[in-house]
Amino acid sequence: MNLQMLSSLITQTLVYSAPLILTALGGVFSERSGIVNVGLEGIMVFGAFSSIVFNLSFAGQFGAWTPWLGVLVGGLAGMLFSLLHAVATVSFRADHIISGTVMNLLAPPLTIFFIKVLYNKGQTDTISHQFGYTNIPVLSKIPVIGDLFFASTSLPAYFAIAISVLAWFVIFKTRFGLRLRSVGENPQAADTLGMNVYALRYSGVLISGFLGGMGGAVFAQSIAGRFAATTIAGQGFISLAAMIFGKWNPLGAMGAAVFFGFAQNLSIAGSNLPVISQIPDVYLQSAPYVLTIIVLVLFLGKAAAPKADGVNYIKSK
Repeated sequence: MNLQMLSSLITQTLVYSAPLILTALGGVFSERSGIVNVGLEGIMVFGAFSSIVFNLSFAGQFGAWTPWLGVLVGGLAGMLFSLLHAVATVSFRADHIISGTVMNLLAPPLTIFFIKVLYNKGQTDTISHQFGYTNIPVLSKIPVIGDLFFASTSLPAYFAIAISVLAWFVIFKTRFGLRLRSVGENPQAADTLGMNVYALRYSGVLISGFLGGMGGAVFAQSIAGRFAATTIAGQGFISLAAMIFGKWNPLGAMGAAVFFGFAQNLSIAGSNLPVISQIPDVYLQSAPYVLTIIVLVLFLGKAAAPKADGVNYIKSK
């Protein structure tokens, strides 16, 4: 494998990893607060839909900044959609799995309905301003390393990595993070110490929605280029597996998301790689989903979730 092929493999892995990293981080915030969020797939759908509609509507006004603003819009849309999950699980104490499943079932038909209302067809046009490839100043000039990691690379991926480090700092090094983890481990004790369990759990779910919406927006504007019913096809569940594989730690989730991003990239670019090109396409295309199942089977029982994860809290009088 020559340097150019290796550089392309790393770059494309980063492209596929970025939305998974952001969405997995969203899952970390939600579950650290004690709310299981299997609705990440639906949140990504809403983020992707909103970002594409924004991109198509305002590309002429914002130019090259449109995809980045689309990520912000996607995050806000994901946050708004995740509010349904927060209300259901925190306020009405619904089953977390059922609520998340409803979100996943609701998002695709609802967004396609909106697309038909807006564009009178089942999918949008292709956006003109997508996330491209960028040379990072100074770093791209480093011999070998620069060519592999920082030349013609994906800025959203490094943005997601930076958010991972920030998320780790917030969760483990700030008062807010300590309180968030407290309500995910022992909400009764946290309440006794004067913490607002409901507010903190709302915060965890809404942050989850914002990050998951950004993940969907990044995927739509860097990989799909448009929105249709099949734009988000399993990425939310892969992100959920990355969160579990990473043991509810932002840095661990990031590493797991990069691993799954690599698997997704192989399913696309494997035909151009030595040895791997001999594997039938159907096996390569199914590899990310098979790996997701394997990881969940092998690590779900061993990974220790927050003790109150999935447990509804009723404030005692």
